[in-house]
Amino acid sequence: MTVLLREAIGDRLRHARTTQRRTLREVSRTARVSLGYLSEVERGRKEASSELLAAICEALDLPLSELLNRVASDMGALEPVTSPAALTKRPEPAKAGLEPSLDPGTLVPAVVGNDLSDLRLQPVLSHRLSTSISPPRGAVVAA
Repeated sequence: MTVLLREAIGDRLRHARTTQRRTLREVSRTARVSLGYLSEVERGRKEASSELLAAICEALDLPLSELLNRVASDMGALEPVTSPAALTKRPEPAKAGLEPSLDPGTLVPAVVGNDLSDLRLQPVLSHRLSTSISPPRGAVVAA
């Protein structure tokens, strides 16, 4: 499953807001964005324009470049990792009548799942947020 950019941006914006212990209402007023629209952006339902992202980031005192760097890092962590040997190996042509198989040189990170829904923010009694990463769906976890 592919991670959508709007979902990754929304997750990071919500994380920044909740880390500051600020409400949607407070940030929406400061950014001059409707509360409902800001909520939709945070949930990854709406694609925010660059002007809107700049206003939200300013309200959160978060540089837009930092937000984009963190989103890029999050998305990069979810992409398959290719070994150096696989980069130099030429793929074999598909054999007639057989379905193409996965490239044996491609590795998939075992700890991070296929989408950001595997990353959960969980409130702790001290009112700080902690994160946990659940194993990918269908993955076998060694005991």
